[in-house]
Amino acid sequence: MPASLRIYETVIYASDVGATAAFYRDVLELKPIGTPPGFMAGFRLGDESVLLIFDPARSAVAGRDVPAHGTRGAGHLAFAVAPGSLEEWRTRLRVHSVEIEREVEWPRGGRSLYFRDPADTSVELVEGEIWR
Repeated sequence: MPASLRIYETVIYASDVGATAAFYRDVLELKPIGTPPGFMAGFRLGDESVLLIFDPARSAVAGRDVPAHGTRGAGHLAFAVAPGSLEEWRTRLRVHSVEIEREVEWPRGGRSLYFRDPADTSVELVEGEIWR
């Protein structure tokens, strides 16, 4: 695989795009980018990658500008966080009444917090390295 590859964008699906977008904007403080309201929402991350939230019913329709796509069931998304910041994130989640579903200390020294967004996506915050 060419070393120059990186994730440019990733998509999660939510029937209530507005509520899910508000979660990522307000709780995780992601920076919104201009997108058509209702159908989708987008966020730019610090590494310039993009997180998109699509309404699965609309994104599955054929004949749009891009091929139809979607998924069923809960997805998973992981964000790397700055070293030493996991406790701040734990506090921030509590302030926003977000239940931490699981905490994991990985054998390689990394740590993860898992919780759910309003669309039931499993969201993970990773501190340190877990995939050496």
